[in-house]
Parts: sequence; C-alpha cells; structure tokens
Amino acid sequence: MRIAICYPPIPSPKGTPLLSQNRQFQWFHRPTAIYPVVPASAATLLRAHGHDVLWLDGIARGLTPEACWRELEAWGPDAVFLETKTPVVKFHWAWVRELKRRLPRCQALIAGDHVTAFPEETRRNAPVDAALMGGDYDFALLSWAEGRDVPVDLAALPQIDRALTRWRDYATRNGNFLRTPGAYLMSARDCWYARCAFCSWAALYPTCRTRPVAHVLDEISGLLDLGAREIMDDAGSQPVGDWLRAFCEGLLSRGYARRLRLDCNQRFGTLRLEDYRLMRRAGYRMVLFGLESANQATLDRLNKGIDVGQIRQGARDAAQAGLHVHLTLMLGYPWETLEDARRTVALGRELLRRGHAHTLQATWLVPYPGTPLFRDLRAAGDLLTEDWDAYDMRAPVMRCPLSHAQINALVSQAYRAHLQPRPLLHAAARALANPAHLLKSAAALLSHLRDFR
Repeated sequence: MRIAICYPPIPSPKGTPLLSQNRQFQWFHRPTAIYPVVPASAATLLRAHGHDVLWLDGIARGLTPEACWRELEAWGPDAVFLETKTPVVKFHWAWVRELKRRLPRCQALIAGDHVTAFPEETRRNAPVDAALMGGDYDFALLSWAEGRDVPVDLAALPQIDRALTRWRDYATRNGNFLRTPGAYLMSARDCWYARCAFCSWAALYPTCRTRPVAHVLDEISGLLDLGAREIMDDAGSQPVGDWLRAFCEGLLSRGYARRLRLDCNQRFGTLRLEDYRLMRRAGYRMVLFGLESANQATLDRLNKGIDVGQIRQGARDAAQAGLHVHLTLMLGYPWETLEDARRTVALGRELLRRGHAHTLQATWLVPYPGTPLFRDLRAAGDLLTEDWDAYDMRAPVMRCPLSHAQINALVSQAYRAHLQPRPLLHAAARALANPAHLLKSAAALLSHLRDFR
C-alpha cells in the first residue's frame, strides 16, 4: 500500500502553526519546526513492513498549498494520514473533503488528541475512512494497513528512518537547540505522571510506556552518526529512578557525554541535587519544567502533584548542578484573580533573577477537549465557545476574571523577565559559545512578544 503522512500547509496571517509534537497549540510569528517523533516512527514501521511511504510535511518545508497538492497527486497515494489538533481540526476537515475531490479513491485517516476526544464529530464533518484513537499512531497505522491487530511494543520498534522523514527540515529552526543540527526522540510515551488536568496528551497516552535504556542509547548512536549535536528527549516527563541512572551511566560509558548535549522535560519534586549532577556529567544541558502557577490552590486544582516549595527547590538544585532551567508558566485560569496571576509572573521573574532558572515561556491556559479541565468547565457552563478555531491562545474561550488585554500584558511581562541583569549575563555567556544562538534567542523573544500583543 502507498501511504502518505502529510502535514498540509495552513496559510494564516496568524503565523506558523505549531502542530506536530506539541501538547499545546500556538501560532508563531517566527517559523519553527518540531520533528513529529511518533508519525516518523509510523513512517518507518510502515516501510519496514513493505509499504511505500511518502513523508510530506508542507509546514516544515514551507510549501504553498498548491505545491503540496502537486507533490501528493504526483506520488499517487492509496491513503493519507493526518495529525490534527483542536484549533486546526476544521481546516483538516475541509482538507479531507478536497482530498476526496482530487483523489476520490484515496483513503483518509486522521488522528490526534481532538479526534481521540470527539471521534464521531470528525466522522460527521469530514469523509474520513478511519479516525485513529490514542497516540500510538505507528502501531495504529500498521494495524489499519494490514487489517490485523499489531501489539504495541515500543522495544520492538525499528529505529526511526531519519532520511525518510527528512530530519534536517527540523534540525535548526527550533529555539530549544543551542547546538545545531538538533534532533528529537522520545524515551517514553508519554509522561509517567500523566494526571495533569490540562494536558491534552494524557488522553493520548493514559498509561506510560518506557523504552529500554539500550534502545534509546542506540538511537542516540545513530543520530550522532548523522551529525546531530543536541538531542531533545520529548517524553512528557523523562523516566526517572533506576532508568535515569542507567541511562546516564550508558551515556558516560559510551562516550556520548563528550559528543553531544541533551535536553528533556521533567517534573519538579522528583529529582535531587545528586541526580541533576549526574545528568550534567552525562551531557545534559537543559531541563524543561512545568511551573504553571505560583498558587498552591491552582496547582491542586490542576492535579500537578507538587507544591510551590518543590518548584523553588527543584529549580535551585538543577541550576546549581549546572543545568539550564527552562520554565513554563500558564495564565488565564478561570478561578485566579489578577493578584494570583501576578504572583505567578513574579515567581518566574524571581527565579530568573536569582539564577535558579535561565529562560521561561508563558502561555494562555486552554481547556482542550479530552482533558478533565475541559470536562469540568463544560459541565459548569464556563466555556464561552466550542468554535474550535478559537482554541489557539488568541482569545478567551472560558470565563475568566481577567480581560484579554490583562492576560496578554501578563504574558509580555513574564517574557520581559529575560531583560533582567542576571538573565542577560547568562545569555551573554551562552553567546560566547554560540554567537548565532544569541541572535536567534533575541529574535525568539521579540517574536513571543508579538505573539501576545
């Protein structure tokens, strides 16, 4: 079977859509491309089982819609797979209708967190041949293509074919990377905690599965052979405990710690100073933490499973170990006052000022379908709209004491934390190692300020 995995261009004055490999959707003014790990695994698995595969990411390649259609039609697929998210699901419904007009015999498959939450809605609104549930797109696609149930076993997956999936298209236009070319992988699907009330991927991966340490180390070996200099492990929270210690020891014993830098997502309240020091010795550069809010009542309502003291301690320990600490903040909670929101911004600014964190990002809270947050707000009548186009952080979609302008002002204030003396000194130190990264970081900061005007 000839199967195309396609990300059609989505022209919009709002900017570039961050669709693939994103738990939260945003439009960025500055073009950014993030490697879609699980769809890339799907392409690899299909080819390994004898299917012809076309990898067609029109967004990452900057194709026009018509150029993307020409390439797809010239290749002649039997089926096209799409990954969608809430703010662009209506676009993809229309795209599937156009696909059926242009290629009537081609089958359309669609997946993603929104489709998993509301599969019948997509079946009503678009002539899809299959709506795939959950986040294991690779096994789901192979099961569909071969008409049999393929057992989900991450250890049995072949290493991703990076040439087939054009990894270089994603290797430089990514603010996470200090060194380029960079690459993405996932050591687990997805988060070993998986209970945060706002996270759309907890519905895709309700049970965490972890890959064997050796399997991940072998993937890193292949990426080093391709020339990757920095690798982001984009598991929702990288595995900890014995797995993390064995992984770090493997990085050291194989000599990878001298050849590349690693980044990962992690949770506060889990690791200790000695763990972070081991990670630093093993080649880790950056750790991304979800701070979300400085208000304990909000952390409890989000089911984060941490307290504010653990946020402060974890950031301090990771920074003391020599790791770059990146924080994520969210604003616009329907139960928070302006003073509550200011407290979150103040904590982010304080951690940067003290050198306990080095960068941060701030976003609107969005209640995505499939999350407990969406369910509870809908039941309470607190959703302002179910027009999915609006779920893109550009306007309020739920009742909130703060105005649109107030939330955007708070987001901008959070980003301006980077202009404090200590963060500026940290940026200058990084510029000595990589002057181009300083320019890229400055452009990213200006872009984020534009995103939330």
